[in-house]
Amino acid sequence: MKRVLSILLFMALISSLLTPLASAEGNKSELANGAKSAILIERDTGAVLYDKNSHEKLAPASMTKIMTMILIMEALDKGQINWDDKVRTSEYAASMGGSQIFLETGEEMTVKEMLKGISIGSANDASVAMAEHISGSEQAFVDKMNQKVKELGLKDTKFQNPTGLPAKDHYSSAYDMGMMAKELLKYEKITKYTGMYESYLREDSDKKFWLVNTNKLVRFYPGVDGLKTGFTSEAKYCLTATAKKNDMRVVAVVFGLKSSKDRNAEVSKMLDYAFSQYQTKPLYDKGQTLGKTQVSKGKMEKVEAITDEPISLLTKKGEKLDDIEKKITLDDDLRAPIKKGDEIGEVVIEKSGKVLSETPLVAKKSVPEAGWWELYKRSFGMFTKVDSP
Repeated sequence: MKRVLSILLFMALISSLLTPLASAEGNKSELANGAKSAILIERDTGAVLYDKNSHEKLAPASMTKIMTMILIMEALDKGQINWDDKVRTSEYAASMGGSQIFLETGEEMTVKEMLKGISIGSANDASVAMAEHISGSEQAFVDKMNQKVKELGLKDTKFQNPTGLPAKDHYSSAYDMGMMAKELLKYEKITKYTGMYESYLREDSDKKFWLVNTNKLVRFYPGVDGLKTGFTSEAKYCLTATAKKNDMRVVAVVFGLKSSKDRNAEVSKMLDYAFSQYQTKPLYDKGQTLGKTQVSKGKMEKVEAITDEPISLLTKKGEKLDDIEKKITLDDDLRAPIKKGDEIGEVVIEKSGKVLSETPLVAKKSVPEAGWWELYKRSFGMFTKVDSP
């Protein structure tokens, strides 16, 4: 009898140990049941935590505006445009249907106001106005969108407009949307806009316009601060959402749900799964200097190598973080001119000899080519200080 009781106790102990794992796997199998495709990634590492038909090419609807916002933030970062620049609305931009902020032909708003309209209200008219402001025409901007797709190494996406309005041969995938979201989140200011639940445009006029975020999870799921919803009769209800808890940020993408309630429920389950099963350990902040490297024939002899995005280590909850090794490699054969943001090295994170991540390091500043007279004087040691202040 004692032997039977011992066996039963042992089996109960084993069962209790396995139940959390079985429960986690069971929860995972129940994710995104109603979606045509879906993906769940950890932002810093890009690690895929869940995948369902993530490379299927589908209509992305207004999730297209994630790429539109990438190019807006990139133009701001490069100084091509400024937050307070006035953007004039063309007749064509004002004619956009669907979601809009009802811009009138000739009406001007700042870049900041236009971005509010796009990120909170999914404004098609503001998207086209910004496309024309940055590139001169909608088509030139679309060309930039597709060029950026190639730069990011994405294979399942082709854009025909900056809005997501139905168009032939306009498609993307859950995987590509996840990677675009990862890229957009490099610009830390973006969640200030995508994370607003409500705001106003034209506040000091008789045409005051109330914006309410199309992504209701911004209000109803703790930690959600973006990114973009989508809906057309073809695409159905879609959502690319991001949330941050503690030190971990994740991105969840779903395509083709039957209702906005369904898409919110499915994304909420995906976020719950991520935060209950995984954790991240931050290693480096965005913009952190990890070394300097020599530049040949430049106005400065050295340039700082910085991180272009946050770098973190992803683990299952409870997993030990022993044997973590960080290897920094800098290009020792650089020659001016160097542009700010050019890749000049990498940082590799390893655990027990296994590579966990490889992240580029980029130039903190541009380094113009030095003139011949400057190089001549330097060769004779006449410069006492050649680095920038």
